Amino acid sequence: MTRRRKLRPEEEDLWRIVARTARPLHPQPLKGKPAEAEPEPLLLPKDRPPPSDLPRLPAFRLGEKARPTLIAEPMAATPPLRMDAKAFGKMTRGKLLPEARMDLHGMTLAEAHPELIRFILGAHSAGLRLVLVITGKGKPKPDHGPIPQRAGVLRHQVPQWLRLPPLGPAVVLQVAEAHQRHGGAGAYYVYLRRSR
Repeated sequence: MTRRRKLRPEEEDLWRIVARTARPLHPQPLKGKPAEAEPEPLLLPKDRPPPSDLPRLPAFRLGEKARPTLIAEPMAATPPLRMDAKAFGKMTRGKLLPEARMDLHGMTLAEAHPELIRFILGAHSAGLRLVLVITGKGKPKPDHGPIPQRAGVLRHQVPQWLRLPPLGPAVVLQVAEAHQRHGGAGAYYVYLRRSR
């Protein structure tokens, strides 16, 4: 048989506060028991305004179109066509021959990036218009981790490098996957702007 201990004064105060917030299951008093007085309402802190250092969001009503944000959009999978459509068609069908080629097989990301920049800037200064960058398709590796890893890191990284400075819009006009006779999915055509 368990013995109940007496509550300490601070525990009794806490119990009274909790008991005041409880609602009875049976609102009417049971037979033979006197009705208890209504509990005092619990005093809550007044609603405080949000801190002024937080940014306020604009009001939004249901059905209203969202306003454009200033957050940068991720790079599109297929960039818009910025070169002549006829020349682009010839290039993707493999009718235009690349004037120079670079093979990145066996290079790490740290080795490939500066080599790619050097090659593209050199080709642009030499007045070349179409070059071929061979990345390879990548080998599938055993994936033992919880996050899947892509095969062909260079294949996915090179188009992004070609869109960023120092190459980007200043030198590179268009990047497209090569035709099967020039390497297919393991290579990219890089169409350069005219050198001035």
